Amino acid sequence: MTAVSGVARGDVLPARDFPIHRADLVRYAGASGDFNIIHWNERVATSVGLPNVIAHGMFTMATAARVVTDWTGDPGSVVEYGVRFTRPVAVPDPDGAVLHVEATVREVREDGLVEVDLTASVDGQTVMAKARVVTRPPVVANGAA
Repeated sequence: MTAVSGVARGDVLPARDFPIHRADLVRYAGASGDFNIIHWNERVATSVGLPNVIAHGMFTMATAARVVTDWTGDPGSVVEYGVRFTRPVAVPDPDGAVLHVEATVREVREDGLVEVDLTASVDGQTVMAKARVVTRPPVVANGAA
């Protein structure tokens, strides 16, 4: 397998919309061990000033990173990832929320790694800022693109 040589600064990755429902938060809580009540109980979440039950930050990050891992074809391709959360992802019942993620190649480094900037929003409101993924580039088998 060889690295795709056609990756360039400014390349836009396919944008994605990810539906998020309360059941996703419950599953994530079980997998992560983070059972904080604000992620599943609306009464408690709103009583502490939140707009509704909110998605776990790490759940939001992992979901957004799927744009990059889908592009590379390898969920293990991410070398580094950092974000700053700008607002919580409220997940109303029963409709949930839709996380919209866009990504652009910021830089192809000399070491062959690719820096990708992510933009994540819900209902047009940014939920993550300064989101940057450093990843190995996409690969192809037998030199095919």
